[in-house]
Amino acid sequence: IIYNHWLQMPSIISVINQKGGVGKTTTAINLSAGLALKNFKVLLIDLDPQGNASTGIGVEQNDREKSVYDLLIKKNNFLECVKKTKIENLNLIPANAELSGLESEIANDPQKAFLLKKIIDDYFNSADIEKFTHVIIDCPPSLSLLTIMALVASKSLIVPLQTEFFALEGLSQLVKTIDRLKANLNKNLGIQGIILTMYDKRNKLCIEVENEARKFFGEKVYKVNIPRNVRISEAPSYGLPVILYDKYCTGSLAYHVLVDEFLERNNVEKQEVA
Repeated sequence: IIYNHWLQMPSIISVINQKGGVGKTTTAINLSAGLALKNFKVLLIDLDPQGNASTGIGVEQNDREKSVYDLLIKKNNFLECVKKTKIENLNLIPANAELSGLESEIANDPQKAFLLKKIIDDYFNSADIEKFTHVIIDCPPSLSLLTIMALVASKSLIVPLQTEFFALEGLSQLVKTIDRLKANLNKNLGIQGIILTMYDKRNKLCIEVENEARKFFGEKVYKVNIPRNVRISEAPSYGLPVILYDKYCTGSLAYHVLVDEFLERNNVEKQEVA
């Protein structure tokens, strides 16, 4: 399968959950890498001061001189902050610890929520540049100013949801935040999909959470579930998305299905190779 995907403006998608440890960064890097493998030009923006997305695709701390902090605060040139990765078609704006001080530095800026949006819009509205088809933002695990900036800049959201007891309660809080933000700051924002992570079909609770999620959110929930899989946990320590670390493990196969489902939801035209 090949894809027609020349777009004027890229799809800008935030991967978000205010709770840590739910597979948010893993989903961001594997979705980004999966799209890149299908020949899309992908830019992954690491907006988490912990920098796990940067580590997870093999960009070490000492290789993050120009980071998202430089872009937002020092107003560096956009492309100066974009790093090529070892994965063809996948580029990264990395994060480092400097980013944790950003909130206090821009506290008095009345336009602070629009800072990232303005930078992205200015870049993509400029002429004669290499365009990306998708911009994927890995948000921090909190509803902080950084997360608000990502939501204002985005067209849609992907919410990884761990299949555990408190997951739906956290999701309902997140939906309320999104609704408030949509009313005040970004009327075009919507949830593109909810992806169930760390799923174990032998666990009764996982099945109950899945049933509840599908009952309340219907088709917003992706058909594929991401399984609990040791290879997914191992991959970041090798600086690789699991879809490259172990192409045939259950986690890798599930993320490939997620990429296809993501593209279908975005109405990307598919063509069979002649």
